[in-house]
Amino acid sequence: MLLADFILVTHALFVAFVMLGLVAVLFGKYDRWNWIRNWWFRLAHLLAIGIVIAEAWLGMVCTLTEWESRSRAAAGGSAYSGSFIQHWLHEILFYDFPPWVFTVAYTAFGMLVVIAWLLVPPKYPWNKNI
Repeated sequence: MLLADFILVTHALFVAFVMLGLVAVLFGKYDRWNWIRNWWFRLAHLLAIGIVIAEAWLGMVCTLTEWESRSRAAAGGSAYSGSFIQHWLHEILFYDFPPWVFTVAYTAFGMLVVIAWLLVPPKYPWNKNI
């Protein structure tokens, strides 16, 4: 169960990075936080939501969800019946949304990340003039 709990914490941190990363970029623009324009941070953030969107559109279960479920099952615990987000939204809200709702939500969030990239562009490491 320790491995499954570690994966769960890693998954929660990944979700927090994706969600709070966009919040940080938007607030950081107005508060003039220079670190939010870091190329590597922004690229990692864009790739993170890109992976989520790709998995959703391909109908894949998130890799971290799959690993956690397998780890829990191997340790004698119970596995998730759906995705990580669906499971925890059910636990919090007691309501299951159909998978397409999550695909739309992930895609819309990804579009916001791309818009933020354009409105608050990162400082490219190869361009010293910016």
